[in-house]
Amino acid sequence: MYISQSNKLFRLKPIVFKIALVFLLSITISRDHTATSTPQPPPSSRLSLETMRFDGNLSFENIQHASKDFGNRFHLMPTAVLYPKSTSNIAQIIKHVFNLGLTSHLTVAARGHGHSLEGQALAPDGVVIDMESYKSPAMTFHAREKHPYVDVSAGELWINILHESLKRGLTPKSWTDYLHLTVGGTLSNAGISGQAFRHGPQINNVYRLQIVTGRGDVATCSDEQNADLFNAALGGLGQFGIITEARIALEPAPTKVKWIRALYSDFTTFTNDQERLISHSRDAFDYLEGFVVINRTGLLNNWRSSFNPMDPVQAEQFTSEGRILFCLELAKYFNVEDVGEIEREVDSLLTELSYIRSTLFLSEVSYVDFLDRVHVSEMKLRENDLWDVPHPWLNLLVPRSSIHGFAEEVFHNIVKDTSNGPVLIYPVNKSRWKNGTSLVTPDEDVFYLVAFLSSAMSSSVGRDGLDALLARNRRIVKFVGESKLGIKQYLPHYTTTQEWMAHFGDKWEVFLRRKMAYDPLAILAPGQRIFPRANALVQQ
Repeated sequence: MYISQSNKLFRLKPIVFKIALVFLLSITISRDHTATSTPQPPPSSRLSLETMRFDGNLSFENIQHASKDFGNRFHLMPTAVLYPKSTSNIAQIIKHVFNLGLTSHLTVAARGHGHSLEGQALAPDGVVIDMESYKSPAMTFHAREKHPYVDVSAGELWINILHESLKRGLTPKSWTDYLHLTVGGTLSNAGISGQAFRHGPQINNVYRLQIVTGRGDVATCSDEQNADLFNAALGGLGQFGIITEARIALEPAPTKVKWIRALYSDFTTFTNDQERLISHSRDAFDYLEGFVVINRTGLLNNWRSSFNPMDPVQAEQFTSEGRILFCLELAKYFNVEDVGEIEREVDSLLTELSYIRSTLFLSEVSYVDFLDRVHVSEMKLRENDLWDVPHPWLNLLVPRSSIHGFAEEVFHNIVKDTSNGPVLIYPVNKSRWKNGTSLVTPDEDVFYLVAFLSSAMSSSVGRDGLDALLARNRRIVKFVGESKLGIKQYLPHYTTTQEWMAHFGDKWEVFLRRKMAYDPLAILAPGQRIFPRANALVQQ
């Protein structure tokens, strides 16, 4: 195994393969990684960190923020937090931990905006690298290229990239629904949103990465250079290296958005329309999502704050209470000078659809306001102290052939209402996605993202309490496991090696090989609970 760095080749040392042999032997045994803490590192491990000298800031005090994440269910203290000023800072600390070998329990986790859900960005008793503080190098745009792009730090937030790109009349192609996330964080997972049916996820739209591996080596990688590491890191859950820089694809930016919502009462009609729309090759919508509405009172009245009904009288008479409904959400991007043509295109596309006519709502907003729409909700929730609560989210990728069986059981028998947070549901076409990455998806070309984005009330013991929502998620996961519908988790969370092996399926062998090549001591991203630290294997 080789990776290149500054045109020099590095070969894995024989000792690494000896460690790998122990590692491989260990994961054939059923292991449960649910422990909420690891043994305290030997004093020498912390002492060795305290004596390190570099231009970044390695802090051992006031680091409580790095012990939790957006999921707000796991609270695990690191030993230290690194605020890096350069890639060499990151490489130095990983190389230091790697050189400690089997004598140390230390692990390293990259933390972006802290938006993980199950402690994935935590490093109990280890080192957390605060990537959001890492803004070097500054954004560099290459707008005159045939395929324009921007080089960014992996700690940069997508919202900042949006604003800087728009100053040059450009924009990234693919987004997440929430833009206040770091580049490295979303690329380590996938970055799926309503543009994915056209452009693929965010990992489809990156040309090059700079990565620090679990051995402390710095590598530049792309489809042409160190392609194995490039594909490993994309959707790799942080297991093979810490992304420090990325080259993001850009395209000409629109200025305005036609934003549309409409309801369906029949699930088959709803999914048929969604699938018809993602099959359009030209003149299609630029964004397509959907969500499930169960037993919501005054739904259309709530929409009026952001949308206008096409038929106000009929909309006033529509009742959502006590019903299971499905909302189609669409967007068409345009520039002001093209508004007439865009309105004709939108009208033509809508005539092909079979939504409930009285529920069509439309809005026209700026491109920025549309993309940053979730942040508006965040601000409202923060004002009411409802943002920093537990978020027991569950994200699933459901094959097209299984979506009706899944919906029949889950939306009729398990989920009783959607008042605790949105339940997203929309299809994508994998045939347009990049092959060879670490992302795990169903085997079929068309599959649905189904996301249960719940917020729990900490003090509640009712249906909006954490215990009730976790119980609901367990019922869904149990159904998924027993039904054999070919469903995969997105942003996966498992607690045993066997579960992870089942998740990866025939990708497991490649995933394991890459782990041995790029992070043989399992130093990186311990919060994913895929591989235990090599030191723990030897001592147990």
